[in-house]
Amino acid sequence: MARMGHDSPDAALIYQHATAEADRAIAEAVNKAVKKVQRKTAPTKKRRPDDDDDGSAGVPARVR
Repeated sequence: MARMGHDSPDAALIYQHATAEADRAIAEAVNKAVKKVQRKTAPTKKRRPDDDDDGSAGVPARVR
């Protein structure tokens, strides 16, 4: 506990709990912001009538 700068095990546990809650709140806020941007920038599916591509480019083929 001394290395962490806490005077007691109880102080360390309180700090760890508060830090975990803050980390969770930050992660949720970042996740929400990313999803918002993803919705705004999501590509729209516009296909030409003569487009016969099924859109599977870049998908690995199964090899037996």
